[in-house]
Amino acid sequence: MGTSGIVSLTTHLCSPSNSISFPSPCPWPLLPQLRTLSRALPLPRIRSSASSSSSTTTTTISELTPDKLPTTSIDLSVTGGAYDFAKATTSLTNELISSPKKVTLLRHGLSTWNAESRIQGSSDLSVLTEVGEEQAERCKKALENIYFDQCFASPISRAKQTAEIVWQGREKPLVYLDSLREIPLYHLEGMTNVDAKRIYPKEYTIWREDPANFIMNGRYPARDLWITARDCWKEMLLSPGESFLVVTHKSILRALICTALGLDPERFRSIDINNGGLCVFNFNVRGEAMLKGLNMTAHMYSDHVYPG
Repeated sequence: MGTSGIVSLTTHLCSPSNSISFPSPCPWPLLPQLRTLSRALPLPRIRSSASSSSSTTTTTISELTPDKLPTTSIDLSVTGGAYDFAKATTSLTNELISSPKKVTLLRHGLSTWNAESRIQGSSDLSVLTEVGEEQAERCKKALENIYFDQCFASPISRAKQTAEIVWQGREKPLVYLDSLREIPLYHLEGMTNVDAKRIYPKEYTIWREDPANFIMNGRYPARDLWITARDCWKEMLLSPGESFLVVTHKSILRALICTALGLDPERFRSIDINNGGLCVFNFNVRGEAMLKGLNMTAHMYSDHVYPG
């Protein structure tokens, strides 16, 4: 600390021309002025090192520095302007994507096995109930003002039915991805939770209380799901378009959300998504995620329509 009694406010570029000084101590009433002045400061310009060569190369995230990032299509608000700090967020692509993207995640409507409290897993025998179909219709109405370049969906019946209802009337075809299938739970699938707990108490307890260490048929389903989720994110984010709708299941949704936020399988049960619940992510050109909405369900209980 100096002895001059001056507090200096600077931009993160530390440019002398951008410095503003105030007497110290700085009283709290000055905060509104500080905010006004900070908004007036020029944003740092990130230079592009675009080559004049006609050849095209892929730039990986590890190779990126502030002077290599393009100035076009960067939304500094997506990650709080943290482009010139290494590893500020987690890239899901490890390479630049074509443009910033918005991804809306949707869990399918209520299914027959949801209603019967059965373990569904990757089984295709559970289908939408009448309530589930009504929920899908509510989702369709709630999203009608939003343009989506593509809709990715799980091919499993309950998610496929939901996607068909929500996407009805849109021009582009649905895209079904196997990576959006639900987690496989083998011989537990189809059992009620009560029976599974009674017949397989050890496996059931581990699945509920320690899913990252749940093992069945020599595999760790939750850990496998994390790998699948990362691959799925990369496939979707490298697809053409800027706004995507994704219709799938709760467990893979948990994995998608956690991998986007850099959370490990141990956090599997830290997130819950209702039938018909919506989650929204924004991505910058590095493939870094910012969660904008989690398990939004206003449309399930009202005629709420989300703005486009």
